[in-house]
Amino acid sequence: MEEPIVLHEDNHIIVVVKPQNIPTQEDSTGDVDLLTMVKNYIKVKYDKPGDAFVGMVHRLDRPTGGVMVFARTSKAASRLCEQIQSGEFEKRYLAVTVGHPRDRRGRLENYLVKDEASNTVRIAPAMVEGAKKAILDYNVLEVNDKISLIDIKLVTGRSHQARVQMMGQGCPIFGDAKYGGDSLAKGHKLALWAYSLRFLHPVTKQIMVFKVFPPETTPWKFFAVDKYINVVKPE
Repeated sequence: MEEPIVLHEDNHIIVVVKPQNIPTQEDSTGDVDLLTMVKNYIKVKYDKPGDAFVGMVHRLDRPTGGVMVFARTSKAASRLCEQIQSGEFEKRYLAVTVGHPRDRRGRLENYLVKDEASNTVRIAPAMVEGAKKAILDYNVLEVNDKISLIDIKLVTGRSHQARVQMMGQGCPIFGDAKYGGDSLAKGHKLALWAYSLRFLHPVTKQIMVFKVFPPETTPWKFFAVDKYINVVKPE
């Protein structure tokens, strides 16, 4: 089995890069998933008998890539989940949208309803059964002809949230066939990348920050992404 790209590991957490188009956890497709890859990596590296404990505290949609943290103990998992609930756990994304938001920066608040049968999400009135409030902050970093590079901070963590809320602004994410973003992007991967995680280490309480670049492919290559992600590229 392929090894995950590990950014950091200690006795309590492991931080990895999720490739695009693999599921975060096992699903009905039976395809290799990131959680199983991480468990296998720990089992082999540390010669652990049986099934290695790896706690999943957050998810990324299958077509979305980027940085993720997993817990290596139940205590670490519980404390990271508490940070997510309290808003101390910060996730930031880069997205390329087809079109430009009306305002250069803003906060989007919508109610979302998920259709489990079709695995799609839609914006709905607050009183609709099952509707959950979704909030994100966005900032347009750069505009290039018909596409925009946008920094997105998720305040809530709803399924398909960034994809549906940007579509609701008339700016679907590039390559997103499910939500209308493939008009310019047939055959390209979804241009949504989890580039930054910031949280307190569940045991040492140290502030942990991890940032990773999106792939240097279309449409990312049309923007000066380096200007906006303050990390040193690996050699």
